Amino acid sequence: MKVAVIGGGAAGFFSAIHVKVNYPNSNVTLFDKSKKLLAKVKISGGGRCNVTNGCDSISELSKAYPRGGKKLKKAFNLFSTKDTIKWFENRNTPLYTQQDNRVFPKSDSSESIVNCLLNETKRLGIDIKIQNGVIAISPRSKNLEITFSNGNKESFTHVIVATGGSPKINGLNWLAELGHSIIPPVPSLFTFNIPKNNISSLMGVSVKNAIVKIQSTKLNSYGPILITHWGMSGPAVLKLSSIGARILNQFNYNFKIQINWTNHSNNQLILDQLQSTISKNPQKKVSSTKLFNLPASLWLHLLSKSNIMVNTKWNELSKKSTNKLLDTLANDIYQVKGKTTFKEEFVTCGGVSLDSINFNTMESKYIKNLFFAGEVLDIDAITGGYNFQAAWTTGFIAGKLGKNC
Repeated sequence: MKVAVIGGGAAGFFSAIHVKVNYPNSNVTLFDKSKKLLAKVKISGGGRCNVTNGCDSISELSKAYPRGGKKLKKAFNLFSTKDTIKWFENRNTPLYTQQDNRVFPKSDSSESIVNCLLNETKRLGIDIKIQNGVIAISPRSKNLEITFSNGNKESFTHVIVATGGSPKINGLNWLAELGHSIIPPVPSLFTFNIPKNNISSLMGVSVKNAIVKIQSTKLNSYGPILITHWGMSGPAVLKLSSIGARILNQFNYNFKIQINWTNHSNNQLILDQLQSTISKNPQKKVSSTKLFNLPASLWLHLLSKSNIMVNTKWNELSKKSTNKLLDTLANDIYQVKGKTTFKEEFVTCGGVSLDSINFNTMESKYIKNLFFAGEVLDIDAITGGYNFQAAWTTGFIAGKLGKNC
């Protein structure tokens, strides 16, 4: 058995490793078009590598995937987040789970994960060839012939495609030519650019709980927000960019967001707290009594946006000013113009359609012995280790080459 794995990322390495584990006598070669292996693993999580998520409920886990969640729900029964943690820890790479459920190596260095994968391929005798791009796969009798970018050709009994996300659809033409449906790729997981807005002066300020909505849509997200020098980031924004990837692309990344800075979705509760503050602190300045645990600088920004002077006392607030402050707290509007890639981690929404794949085996429905794993598929998730988990799971299944599935 001669197996080629195309792609030197997380899914590619995991696929290659499990082919060799399942078929010890097989000849396995991993090809990558670049000089750098596991590049995204190295930079993920700010160089710490967010390996997976600590969520152990498969039902909840699958909800983190705007694309592919339903298919992955069954796949996670074969290889879950618990299995990922166990797999790395059994190979002398201890992990720990943060309070937000993100899982990292105890070393807090992505090199631990990279070295674990490299050491495992070396131990198993997997051949790795860099700077070997693939431009075509052709069925030849019982084999699959790969054409490389240098013009060389080589035949294999099985091929696993784990090339990662492609920023443009023409990067997937070679797979479309084999009969696979391709969902046009668009960016996912990005931050919002808000140019020429004085809120950028608050860069570095974060709010633990906020609600973000995209105007004229039903898209909304809840969680922490981080103000940056270019606009807005943080888990709530990143999640919104993921679930709304296609709609925001159609908007050409020009839209308005509506932020509720409080922890209440009910405006009456916000108004009640404002009125309670007025009655309890009539002689205090509004600037010295920030509400809803908001950072002081943000509170002053919201007062200014509500046209309320910082020296104003609470009992001097008119009904009109109180309602204006309520509206700013609950419906603060910003014009987004453009996006910024999150921490240089490129994630795509789109790829090979899941309808083209037998998800029990990750095998192509059109080409026998051709398998897929990772982000080359139309699978993507919110931030939090979920995208890597999809790579580990699909790589594990693809590495079976149809065995026991």
